[in-house]
Amino acid sequence: MNLQLDEVSAAVEGALSGSGAILARGYSIDSRTMKAGDLFFAVKGPRFDGHDFLRQALEKKACGIVIDAKFHTPIESSSDFGVIRVSSPVEALRTLAQTVRRRWGKPIVGVTGSAGKTTTKEMIAAVLARKFKVLRTIGNFNNEIGLPLTLLRLEHDQDMGVLEMGMSAKGEIRNLAAIAEPNEGLITNVNPVHLEFFKSVDEIAEAKAELLGGLVGSRIAYLNNDDPRVSAMARNFDGKIVTYGVKSEAVFKVQKYQDLGINGSSFTVKHEGKEVKFVLPLPGSHNITNALAAICVGACHEVPWEALQAAVAEFKPEKMRGQILRFREGFVAVDDSYNSNPKALTEMIRFVGNVPGYERKIVVAGEMLELGPESAALHQACGKEAARAGAGLIVAVQGMAKEILEGARSEGIPEDRLKFVPDAIQAGEFLARTVKSGDIELVKGSRGVKLEQALDALRAAFTSLET
Repeated sequence: MNLQLDEVSAAVEGALSGSGAILARGYSIDSRTMKAGDLFFAVKGPRFDGHDFLRQALEKKACGIVIDAKFHTPIESSSDFGVIRVSSPVEALRTLAQTVRRRWGKPIVGVTGSAGKTTTKEMIAAVLARKFKVLRTIGNFNNEIGLPLTLLRLEHDQDMGVLEMGMSAKGEIRNLAAIAEPNEGLITNVNPVHLEFFKSVDEIAEAKAELLGGLVGSRIAYLNNDDPRVSAMARNFDGKIVTYGVKSEAVFKVQKYQDLGINGSSFTVKHEGKEVKFVLPLPGSHNITNALAAICVGACHEVPWEALQAAVAEFKPEKMRGQILRFREGFVAVDDSYNSNPKALTEMIRFVGNVPGYERKIVVAGEMLELGPESAALHQACGKEAARAGAGLIVAVQGMAKEILEGARSEGIPEDRLKFVPDAIQAGEFLARTVKSGDIELVKGSRGVKLEQALDALRAAFTSLET
């Protein structure tokens, strides 16, 4: 959405110096990644201040800067460079994004949940792309800075938007919805995450439900009926409700399911008397739920069932979110290292435990952060699950992950099958010495553990067959 600087200044109630006819080709808060012609917002965060990088923005040929009116900069406006002074660059960014969203005026689907929201968002965007031109959230731009930047990427010829909305505190989803004004909202699940900031899982559910309260226009809620906290949100929503479920009855229901191991699964979706078979190349039962959510949204937007089948068949895992890494030396790693929580870890442990054809199952589980006072018990429960799933080796990485081993011990796992390491690098070194042909290993931990470093060690020591 290319705007002239006078349009930007008017939208954010700023004071413009320089030519108002200058066109912003893009919008940026990072002088390292900005492109020539971008408008630079000097956003201040807890560990940085964009005002410290105005000179770099100028060197990168920014078309202008948006700065705090109280900040005195030696950088002056010119015929091809503008300065917009505002009371808050952060609020100006959000206000401009909301203005652009309203000017564009087409449907937006908001996606949130405790787990699977990135994968589900990508699947929804891929399904809708079979019929529409779609804007989607890129990477982790799902917060109060990233979401406005995503909206500022809107183009006039795009038909729909699919925006991921993350949160770690009450009110954050409400604020994101106020900026994006989504028409439709999908909630994947509610799990015990961020319990350091919430009193209970029910409070987390209330925070996720803020998305439904922020819907405007057509107001459609897509709800996972397999999750009781999500399905309960229907009671307080007076818009259109569309349910989906694998285990429970729903408007879109999985009828038949065949596990194809690391090659994915096949399943049938029943809707209004019609049954359609899908083949999904992503492993794990949780990905069936994610795919079903996307099918649900696509079908409600009249994407043909044949196009839905084709889109699902071409799904690929997001980086570090269930990627299957094969090695010439005869072992396989499941890279789910981007993040973790107790429910997601349990599901992946069960998946690896059920995969046939491997001599040894290895669980590499990093510490799960922000779990609050229940952290020890939640980690122990995952250790018990790993033991019951037949793990031949459990490697716990960092801090509270020690409690995973305690849980496994309580289920009778011998000490020679348990290992604690303090960080991801040492985990990788240990795995490189230990892994052998016939192994399958799950690698999963909270983002702060950086377990991708363990997989880097395997790539350095062995020959990856990744394409």
